[in-house]
This record gives sequence, C-alpha cells and structure tokens, in this order.
Amino acid sequence: MLRLFDRRWLPLVGPLLMLALWQLTISAQWVKPVLLPPPGDTLAHLGAVFASGAILPDLWATVYRTLASFGIAVLIGVPLGVMLGASEAAYRSVEFVIDFFRSTPSSALIPLFLLIFGITDINKIAIASFGAMLIVLFNSAYGVMHAKKTRVMAAQIMGVPRLHVFKDVMLMESLPQTFVGLRSAVSMALVIVIVAEMFIGSETGLGHRIIDAQQVFNVKDMYTSILVTGALGYLLNLGFLLTEKRLIHWSGKA
Repeated sequence: MLRLFDRRWLPLVGPLLMLALWQLTISAQWVKPVLLPPPGDTLAHLGAVFASGAILPDLWATVYRTLASFGIAVLIGVPLGVMLGASEAAYRSVEFVIDFFRSTPSSALIPLFLLIFGITDINKIAIASFGAMLIVLFNSAYGVMHAKKTRVMAAQIMGVPRLHVFKDVMLMESLPQTFVGLRSAVSMALVIVIVAEMFIGSETGLGHRIIDAQQVFNVKDMYTSILVTGALGYLLNLGFLLTEKRLIHWSGKA
C-alpha cells in the first residue's frame, strides 16, 4: 500500500523540484526578480487570469489552431504513409523529398507560406499542418514497412488473401509506430502554431500573448502564458499516451 501511495505521487516530484529551483534562483539573487518573478506570484497571477477569463480567448484560439492543424495532418499523412509503406519502392522514390522537408525547420518556411496564404489564420494552420503531416507520414510508412515479417509470412503461408494480410496484420502492426508519430505531430503542431502566433500578425493565441507581454515588459503575464503553453503541450501528449495504451494494448508483446 505504501509503495502504491508513493508511486501515485511520483509525477509531482518533477514540478516540485522545478518550483524549488525557481525559488532558489530568486532567493540566491542569481536572477533579478524584475526579470523572473517568484513562483508564488506567478502562480497567483495564473489563477487570477483564469478566474477573470482573460486568458481563455487566447487559450481557445491556440487549441483550435493546433487541433485543426493536427486533424489535417492525420487525414493526409496516415493514408499517404500507409500507401507508401505498403510499397517500399514507392517510398524510396520519394524518400529524399520527405526527409528534406522533414529536416527543414518549419519556421524557415514561414515566408513561403506568407506569400501563399497571407497574414491569416489559414497561414498558421497550413504551416503547422505541413510540419505535423511529415512526421505522421514518415512514422506511418515506417510502421508498415517494418511490420514483423514472421507474422506476415505466417499469414501468407496460411493462404490469407493479400488484402487481409495488409489490413489485419501489417496495418495493425504499424499502429504503435503510427501513434508515436501522432504524439510527436501534435507537439510539433503546437510548437509551430505558437511560433506563428508570435511572428505572423495575430490578435489572439498564447504565442501572441507571450510576445505582447514581453514587449510591454509584463513578465508575470509572459511567464504565466509560457506555463499555460507548456501545460497544454503536456496534456495533449498525455492524452495520446493514454489513448495509445488503451487502443494498442498488445504493443511490445511477442
């Protein structure tokens, strides 16, 4: 019972250590309080902006853009990745293009998307979708190509039709790797959306709130918005991790 109680509280160790280090930094005067307010003051301000609802429009705007970008990335990336993964020759023929854009920082493509879509919400969603889609596509294709050969061969030896081998064996085997891509993609979508909100004329969003607070030297609001952004990213990742454990319970089993 004691061990169960201890394990239940383990996730709190990291945040408490972070707050302790934060307070130590202030107490030891390693950083001036005007640049880094005490954690108590920042958390109090966090509660105040939520209680007043001041931060909610920006939070919902960022959540909407992130989920819209991620949804588009999944709708395009998963089917395309599965099709390419089913034919290794097809994947190898476009591998350079995929790896080239996957290795290019999405922020470097912001000027290109500005020319195409202008300063609009569509721009932010489009560039985030593009960056996330490449991650989903790569992981989906990789998962299909690296399905356990023994299971595929066993199904083929038993005379299972090719369509069923692909649908019931290769596709199911690829799901763990696909979910790795989905978790990475939703985090990437959030990062790109935040950057776009900062630097592509935006009137709402956590990125806009962060850069606005920095420009007027409202450090409490800046750190509050950063904390909310980090918490949002953590919750999105946690949600996909729990979904993965529930849906892909056979992952890692022989």
